[in-house]
Amino acid sequence: MGVLRAGLCPGLTQDMVGQLRSRGIKTVVDLVSADLEDVAQKCGLSYKALVALRRVLLAQFSAFPCNGADLYEELKTSTAILSTGIGSLDKLLDAGLYTGEVTEIVGGPGSGKTQVCLCVAANVAYDLQQNVVYIDSSGGLTASRILQLLQARTPEEEEQAGALQRIQVVRAFDIFQMLDVLQDFRGAMSQQ
Repeated sequence: MGVLRAGLCPGLTQDMVGQLRSRGIKTVVDLVSADLEDVAQKCGLSYKALVALRRVLLAQFSAFPCNGADLYEELKTSTAILSTGIGSLDKLLDAGLYTGEVTEIVGGPGSGKTQVCLCVAANVAYDLQQNVVYIDSSGGLTASRILQLLQARTPEEEEQAGALQRIQVVRAFDIFQMLDVLQDFRGAMSQQ
C-alpha cells in the first residue's frame, strides 16, 4: 500500500494529507487501520469524510477476496511434483520436488549435489518435455554430463538433442550475477 498524497483517491486533498501527516498518519495502511473518531477530533477533519475516504481506499487497494477452498483448488492445479530421477530420493521427498518451493540440497564436496540437480534437469527436459534454466555457479557443468543422463533414458539421438535444447545453462559466479540472472529470468517470465 502506498504513501498518502493528494489525488491518490477522490476526496483526498493536500490539506487533508498535511493534517493527517502531522498526526503520524502517512500511509494508506495507517489511515485504514486508525480510529477515525480519534483522527477526526485530533486533525479537525470531518468523521464522515474520513469514513468515506477509508471506504474508497479499501476498495482501491484491497485484494480481491477469495476463500480457502478456491485457493486450494488453484494450488492443486498449479503445483507439480518433479521426479529427481532417483527413486529412493523421490521416496524421501514424498514423491519428488514440488514446484513453487525452494529445495536446498546440502552436502560435502563429491556427495552428489550436482548429480541430483542434473538428474532433475534431465527428467524435466526429457520426461516432462519442459524448459529448464540451470544456474551453474562452479563452471563445471558440460553438455556431455547431461547427455550421459539422457542416453540412459533413451537411445534416440533426436530425443536426446531435443531434451538438451530445452536445458538453458547460465553461469553465475557470485551473488550479484545470481541476482541479475534471477531478475532477468523474472522479466522474461512476466513478458510471457
